[in-house]
Amino acid sequence: MKLELGKIFIKDVQFSDSSKIEDGILYVNKDELLEAVGGDEHIKSIDFDIAKPGESVRITPVKDVLEPRVKVEGPGAIFPGILNKVDTVGEGKTHALKGMAVVTTGKIVGFQEGIIDMVGEGAEYTPFSKTINLVVIAEPVDGIKQHVHENAIRMIGLKAANYLGELARDITPDEVATYETKPLLEQINEYPDLPKVAYVYMLQTQGLLHDTYVYGVDAKQIVPTILYPTEIMDGAIVSGNCVSACDKNPTYVHLNNGVIEDLYARHGKDYNFLGVIITNENVYLMDKERSSNWTSKLVEYLGVDAVIVSQEGFGNPDTDLIMNCKKIENKGVKTVIVTDEYAGRDGASQSLADADEKANAVVTGGNANQVVVLPKLDKIIGHVEFVDIIAGGAKGSLREDGTIEVEIQAITGATNETGFNYLTAKGY
Repeated sequence: MKLELGKIFIKDVQFSDSSKIEDGILYVNKDELLEAVGGDEHIKSIDFDIAKPGESVRITPVKDVLEPRVKVEGPGAIFPGILNKVDTVGEGKTHALKGMAVVTTGKIVGFQEGIIDMVGEGAEYTPFSKTINLVVIAEPVDGIKQHVHENAIRMIGLKAANYLGELARDITPDEVATYETKPLLEQINEYPDLPKVAYVYMLQTQGLLHDTYVYGVDAKQIVPTILYPTEIMDGAIVSGNCVSACDKNPTYVHLNNGVIEDLYARHGKDYNFLGVIITNENVYLMDKERSSNWTSKLVEYLGVDAVIVSQEGFGNPDTDLIMNCKKIENKGVKTVIVTDEYAGRDGASQSLADADEKANAVVTGGNANQVVVLPKLDKIIGHVEFVDIIAGGAKGSLREDGTIEVEIQAITGATNETGFNYLTAKGY
């Protein structure tokens, strides 16, 4: 598959009497956007706000972050199987609004939701302090069940991103990046002298507000399978989980997966990037055994020399991570795992809940238990009182002076990662 990703750089977002993109400025008509995203009987009110880098603004509790995209040429449409028909995507031309994001907030769904600060200490840990954020504030009706609330908010966010993406359909991109992965035998033969590399993409699927969707299917229900990397860029994978904010992959991160981007950047130069194996992170041991068996089998089937395995979540999924690593290594394939750590506030605890001597090449995103103090900010979008109960917070986290003491796991997209060439740990 070959995908041309047209990047349209957004310099500002403003509310206006008409929705359009002009000279790098995204103008949004609130009434039109409300018509596009509203109508859910479980939501009693929807409002919109804008948060820009450097402003004294805090958004919390954050549910999802999305990047608007639109399919302009080729089969299918963005977010297939959810908003659009379930056609296979990943080829043709897609336009993306870069430098801005859609952020959903409102009354808390589950305790594992996050904070985005646009300035100050917290802004140093989240990439979304650097995007211009169109915030959708959706308040549920009273007495709503959590899973119904999550579904309603998820769909509102997807509809908002879809609506804004459509504004870019006829815009000439500022920059075009081309990504291509050919059918397997053709791809292998194109670069026969380069190490063959695949990416094992672990998806959070523990249920109880910890779900991810692939072409609209709850990934708990799948067995591991192979995707073209470009399918993911077209919205084939969507977040539906409320796992700790620094551990979850918002839909924005699925669309802009850093491992995929890095492997494509070195494809044909240092590595032959063959594709992505997606797998899940279920709760029961039998499911973990099944999925890790299938994952290692698919790695062997592809005949790769090395894989990168990334984890979403922590604790229980550490077992899935180590199972995947151990079984892939047993196939004779070099494995690098990408994870974060929960080493306690003093950094002295065991970092992962599981371990194995074969997991000897690890890229860490840092210690999620690290404590930070966030300054009082002038404006809150959402409900700041929930920081006392979100993961990473505790009773008294919200101080009387307006400052907040939390672990960085409470910050959406937080990482301490300083950058690492993933495969150098295995000699590539």
